[in-house]
Amino acid sequence: MAVTLKAAKREDLTKSATKQVRVSGNVPSVVYGKDKESKAISVNSIELVKTVRDEGRNAIISLDIENEKPVDVMLHEYQTNPLRDEVIHADFYIVNMAEEMDVSVSLSLDGEPAGVKDGGILQQPLYELQVRAKPADIPEAITVDVSEMGIGDTLAVSDLAKADHYEIIEEEDTTVATVVPPDTMDDLEAEPEEGAEPELVDAKDDDEEEKNE
Repeated sequence: MAVTLKAAKREDLTKSATKQVRVSGNVPSVVYGKDKESKAISVNSIELVKTVRDEGRNAIISLDIENEKPVDVMLHEYQTNPLRDEVIHADFYIVNMAEEMDVSVSLSLDGEPAGVKDGGILQQPLYELQVRAKPADIPEAITVDVSEMGIGDTLAVSDLAKADHYEIIEEEDTTVATVVPPDTMDDLEAEPEEGAEPELVDAKDDDEEEKNE
């Protein structure tokens, strides 16, 4: 059953009006979908954060827009202000409950590998899996038991158990987890070459134009 989130329409899309939406404790947002008209809305910031925290990133949300029939959506994307630790914009995608869709699902490893007990180091290069499923069948998370892994063992996507209600669509040879000898970790942690410069990561400006506004 979808959780309900109330939303208000936004008619004035000027910067001053958008700023006032945030000041009042709401998040300027957009709702859109395949063959659907994009609409500017706002949702309560606290209710949005609570919904995602309690229901998960891929939760089906019944978006109750004022004076309109509720629509089933998923939180497709959101932007945050890291200095204030608050959501400043959100995109909601209208879903068809009868059609499959591709989403990212968090991946967690369960258990202590036998190889770790022998001195090895567990590495997890992949923290999300691409999954294809109908909206109601999307798992909140996928957990993999790694307790039987020994030193030198590697777990790939092809080794994961198949599910009836969703399909993992990552490349089958993608590494999920591996247990490496301690000396391998020493090599990986070696000092970088002299003169090497740190890689810069792109960052979005808080004042960046919001989608469809």
